[in-house]
Amino acid sequence: MTELEELKARIRVLEDIEAIKRLRNKYFRCLDGKLWDEIAECFAEDVKASYFNEEIKINGRQEIVNFFKTGLTEALLALHHGHHPEIELTSETTARGTWGLYNYLIDKESNRGQRIGGVYQDEYVKENGQWKIKSIVCNQLFQETWDRRDMPSLKLALRGTPQYAATPSWRVEGVP
Repeated sequence: MTELEELKARIRVLEDIEAIKRLRNKYFRCLDGKLWDEIAECFAEDVKASYFNEEIKINGRQEIVNFFKTGLTEALLALHHGHHPEIELTSETTARGTWGLYNYLIDKESNRGQRIGGVYQDEYVKENGQWKIKSIVCNQLFQETWDRRDMPSLKLALRGTPQYAATPSWRVEGVP
C-alpha cells in the first residue's frame, strides 16, 4: 500500500467513526425531542434492541419507534447523554461501539425524578453509504428515583417543548 493509499484509508476510518458519533448523537437528540420520524432514520430495518438489562427486547425499526412513543409520553421530560464512545470498525460496512449513558427524567404528572447510569453496546451497519444502528444493548448500572415534592425548594420551569428544543434552529422557519 502506498503512503497516499494508507492516508486515504486512515481518513476513511476517521470519517466513518465521526459519522457513527453523529448518528448516535442524532439518536439522543431525537429520543429526547420525541422526533419519532427522524429517530427512525437512525436504525437498520432489522434492528434488534435490548433495554433495562435485557428486561425488554425489541426487533425491527417500527417496533423500536413504537416502544419509544409508548414509553416517552408527553408527561415525561428526558435528557439522555451518551459519552466516552469507543468505536471500532470491524469491516468497511460494519462497526461496534460502547457509550456511557447518563439519563435524567422528570415525570410532570407524578412529580417524580429519575437518574439512570449505564452502558450502551451497539453494532452498526453502513447501508447505501449511511451508517445505521443494527443493534443496541443498554445495560443499567443504577436507577435512582425520588419524589420531587420531598424537596420543597425544587421548582420546574418549562422553557419550551422537547420537540422545539431538539429541532435545530436552521430547520425552523422564522428563526434567524
